[in-house]
Amino acid sequence: MLTSDFDYQLLPERIAQTPVEPRDSSRLLVIHRDTGALEHRSFRDIVEYLNPGDLLVANDSRVLPARVWTRKTTGGRVELLFLRELDGGWWEALARPAARLRPGTPLLVGNDEAQPPFEVGERLASGALRVRIQGDLQAIMARHGHMPLPPYIHAPLLDSERYQTVYSRVTGSAAAPTAGLHFTLDLLETLAQKGVRIAFVTLHVGLDTFRPVKVERTADHEMHSELVSVPDETARAIAATKGAGRRVIAVGTTAVRSLEAWASQDLKADAGWSGWTRLFITPGYTFKAVDALITNFHLPRSTLLMLVSALASPALIRTAYAEAIAHEYRFFSFGDASLIL
Repeated sequence: MLTSDFDYQLLPERIAQTPVEPRDSSRLLVIHRDTGALEHRSFRDIVEYLNPGDLLVANDSRVLPARVWTRKTTGGRVELLFLRELDGGWWEALARPAARLRPGTPLLVGNDEAQPPFEVGERLASGALRVRIQGDLQAIMARHGHMPLPPYIHAPLLDSERYQTVYSRVTGSAAAPTAGLHFTLDLLETLAQKGVRIAFVTLHVGLDTFRPVKVERTADHEMHSELVSVPDETARAIAATKGAGRRVIAVGTTAVRSLEAWASQDLKADAGWSGWTRLFITPGYTFKAVDALITNFHLPRSTLLMLVSALASPALIRTAYAEAIAHEYRFFSFGDASLIL
């Protein structure tokens, strides 16, 4: 397959800059794989498509305020965006500007001149830097950090909780699992009253998730590695759902990757798993755990667009995206949603 097979044109005004209120008032494009039919609904109408005994599986990761402004001892400002923790007190981080940062360079935060909390390390193959942390990074982020919105969002975020899901609880992501942003506590309660259950996985989202694929042959793309945790209770809930002939519905592509990575292990059906995965899902992949998917509209030439094309089909997803563009849906992180059945 070619990366260009997953390209499309989108006008900048179709990229959502702010979230809608309330969360569940966003639009929902329902995509029926069996017939190819498309329906235009509101997200809160999702209740009509989920049945008693179905299981929603969502990613409970919470976004770190991972964008921190620092300064060199010479006074130059450096923006750091922390991506993930490494061994021995080091983190992987993007720096801007990065060209003149040398290993050993100390970086200050706020008005503290006495103890630089960060020290620049070597550059990684990804282009990011290793940064040594002196002190409690989460405390530094809580005081000085900002929400790391994607680069295509230019409007200020007035309420940082709008870039968190209502069920987020495990801090560690550099970006939100955005399919879950549409759920409200009331909508979740309505689904529970109908008999739809919810279970959780944890995958801390990195910015690599959203980057376009730069090689032309998809087989040449090197997938980034992500740490997945599927608890025993989630594994048991999936086993019970499958045993009853009901559906497992992933909330977002990160939940899909978590579940499919777990299902690829040699485990008992009701056993959880934690580990690293480089799973790259493209058309032709056979899904082992996921039956349906709630997801936003994804960037062209991205691994996420390839994943949804694997669950439906490339032709149906192209048709659905053309329909969404024609009907002026809002795209990407703060945009509208789709339900692939």
